[in-house]
Amino acid sequence: MTTSTATTGVWADLIGQERVVETLQRAVRGSAADGNRHAMTHAWLFTGPPGSGRSNAARAFAAALQCPLGGCGECNTCTTALSGAHPDVTLVRTEQLSIGVDEVRDLVRRAAMSPTLSRHQVLVVEDADRITERGADALLKSIEEPAPRTVWVLCAPTSDDVVATIRSRCRQVELSTPRTSAIAELLQRRDGVEPALARFAARVAQGHIGRARALARNEDARQRRQQVLDLPGRLTSLGACLDAASTLVDAASAEAAQVTADLDARERAELSEALGFTTKGARPRNAQAALRDLEDQQKARAKRLQRDALDRVLTELTSFYRDVLVVQTAAGAELINAELGDSITAIAGGTTPDATVARLDAILACRTALETNVAPLLAMEALMLSLGRPA
Repeated sequence: MTTSTATTGVWADLIGQERVVETLQRAVRGSAADGNRHAMTHAWLFTGPPGSGRSNAARAFAAALQCPLGGCGECNTCTTALSGAHPDVTLVRTEQLSIGVDEVRDLVRRAAMSPTLSRHQVLVVEDADRITERGADALLKSIEEPAPRTVWVLCAPTSDDVVATIRSRCRQVELSTPRTSAIAELLQRRDGVEPALARFAARVAQGHIGRARALARNEDARQRRQQVLDLPGRLTSLGACLDAASTLVDAASAEAAQVTADLDARERAELSEALGFTTKGARPRNAQAALRDLEDQQKARAKRLQRDALDRVLTELTSFYRDVLVVQTAAGAELINAELGDSITAIAGGTTPDATVARLDAILACRTALETNVAPLLAMEALMLSLGRPA
């Protein structure tokens, strides 16, 4: 198969995934009446590192399954399927920390319905790793005994992130990290990014397509990244470490609030209208419970977005100390942060490889702490103190 196949129709943004596209196209052909049905199955699990495009692949597959031409990318079926507006394609992407049993049951009920316009009823769950155990139990029967024309497409970072009973019943498709050159080409072709900036964004994003696009298109994102990379040279005292931790957590909280403010207000207004609040402020019975549930969901969403922002900080710091270790060990690998060569060399000369590895371990420990719900400020303070500790 030539690489051009992966750059046409609904597959256009799946860069560096030629093998995956070939597999999915074969399945699309197999889903047709005259196709090879052995290539198609009713349940799929798409895995791949963050930014590899697994959600895009799932959406493209859903569109191609419905498209009369197998994924032309231009017809109404393709455009509505990709956007989530197609009546026979359900796209699920949660902003919460988990996908609960009630939401899964709603999906299972939809999966049992016959398609209204197209050949399949396709359900794409972009965050299948966030399905709770009870949710997985509810999903299992639908995957074990699917409706005749239903297709489940689950996405997760790795197969181990999905409950074993679910993944064992899915055909697995693993995406790889795209090459830097391929990401740069995509940014230029799709987003009109100037070549030098596209190459920079692709390099520092380390294979994460979404992150590369954000850096290429948003000057504020580039400035925030630079502020993080300036930290290692400023952690020279206890006060500096604690101030840095506080600044990072406050910035992450502000970023989350900026994203959620309008959405929170709109959701509250819609719920109030649905509950029948009067202009005089009268509230029907059980309204307070519904509002509390909404507020809890909104708090969980803000918490996830804050954690995502802090995770990007950890990723940037990891890239910095990785570069320090490359210099210290004379490994000869290309620096991720090549434009900071002088700072990296200076820090590399003032410490040892063992100390750098210890700092990388501290970053990993901080990520684990955040994932296990340690208070963000406490986790970041511990990290800054570890990074600023004398070698």
